[in-house]
Amino acid sequence: MPIPRVAIVGRPNVGKSSLLNLIAHEKVAIVDDLPGVTRDRVGTILDLDAPSAEGPPKPVEVIDTGGYGVYVAEGQRFDEVGNDLSKLTGDIEFQIAEAARTSDVILFAVDAQAGLTPGDWEIAKLLREKSLGSDRKSKDQDDDRPAPAIRVVATKVDGLNWEPHALEASGLGFGEPLMVSSTTKYLRRAFLDALYAVTPEADGVDERVEGADLKIAIVGRRNAGKSTLINNLAGEERVIVSEIPGTTRDAIDVRLDIDGRSVVAIDTAGLRRKKSFQGRVDHFAFDRAQRAILRADVVVLAVDATEKVSQVDELLAQIINAAYKPCIIAVNKWDLVEGRAGRDGKPLSVEHYGEYLRKDLKGLTLAPIAVISAKEGTNVRQLIDLCFDIKEQAEERVGTGKLNRIVRDIIDKRGPASSLGTLVKVFFVAQVRSSPPTIVMIVNRPDLFSEQYKRFLMNRLREVLPFEEVPIRMIIRTRRHRDMDLERGEAIDTEGHDLDEELQQILRDLPKDAESYFED
Repeated sequence: MPIPRVAIVGRPNVGKSSLLNLIAHEKVAIVDDLPGVTRDRVGTILDLDAPSAEGPPKPVEVIDTGGYGVYVAEGQRFDEVGNDLSKLTGDIEFQIAEAARTSDVILFAVDAQAGLTPGDWEIAKLLREKSLGSDRKSKDQDDDRPAPAIRVVATKVDGLNWEPHALEASGLGFGEPLMVSSTTKYLRRAFLDALYAVTPEADGVDERVEGADLKIAIVGRRNAGKSTLINNLAGEERVIVSEIPGTTRDAIDVRLDIDGRSVVAIDTAGLRRKKSFQGRVDHFAFDRAQRAILRADVVVLAVDATEKVSQVDELLAQIINAAYKPCIIAVNKWDLVEGRAGRDGKPLSVEHYGEYLRKDLKGLTLAPIAVISAKEGTNVRQLIDLCFDIKEQAEERVGTGKLNRIVRDIIDKRGPASSLGTLVKVFFVAQVRSSPPTIVMIVNRPDLFSEQYKRFLMNRLREVLPFEEVPIRMIIRTRRHRDMDLERGEAIDTEGHDLDEELQQILRDLPKDAESYFED
């Protein structure tokens, strides 16, 4: 891989996820006091700044892993319905092993405040023997890969008085440890400078220069088959698949090359109603899923064909709709229900099931429906092709002259009017951005555009514009001074946005009854 990889490993609760967030300068991984919060490989690509800005930044992929060893806290072995979470241990350790095997640098995290434990010594032994993780091997196991550089990182060094405790980690046999505190940021600059020094230069072209050709967020309720779909696309066990609901916690970016096209597939946690949340982790997972929707070019809503559409499915549909994101409804496990008798006693067909989804998933009436089997790989590649098609549709632009003629023609034939006979006058219409297609209409009386008339106008526009299956954002307002720039054809900056503010706006835009789905 052109960009070097840094894997963070260690026993549970030593601060691995906090360390990733500190390096990334943002909250990439979920952090919680309970062991076992991180299960999959969670990574991000970033730039490491050169010490004192004397040199170019180094692109690097930093990967957080689950805790090796004791996986669950005392009293936390079983979930709320009795599933034994310790069964995930082998899958978690396999993900740790894969991260270590494919990395160029391993950061072995130990807790300076807890001191060295038998678990730390066991991990050190396994690292020296290159046997960290389970005995399973991936299909592309490369025994000739150069051995990664290993550096011990003593975490939770909150101040000068903890440095002597941190130095005990020298006994692990990997040299003097790096020291840092993710809480107080003590020695943060020295830690990042040392990480820059040990990280190799990128060998080849930085894959971020051109960016991914497509970013897909795969969302849905628990056990809808999202992780299975990711693994099928990746051709490997990239994320953990288990019958235990809620196995995935973080939003996990998986980078793929599909027929020469770069794709980032974002696996998200399976959601459930808020009254069923089991602590802060569920809240964090819900937040990550929302952010994944905002980051994506296209959202794939995974629906389990063997189950009825749930309130969580309906809420996700409303969030996607409120975010104006192109969406594809992926009906998973279709092979298990195709041909079965439906409610009317007739064999279930794609058309029949599609009508059912359109009725229940309000707001996604335009979304294409794809029937797939993530486990068997049926129609999975076709789903990706459809995602590319929908993305291209959302990126279309319509010329200002053409758009003005279309809108004025519609309004001339049937325009909104008040009871007093006041007519609407359209001053100017322009598409100010794509993804989503955003159309601004400057008129004399925006108040005359009722919700009913807006729907009529949108339907007429879809008949003639290249946006048949993607949401259109329409802004109708009166003329302002800055609109002179728009009418002269000068660019208006509509791309910049604050992620947290956009999340809040999406939640404000949801129908009031949607709040009940997530009430305590």
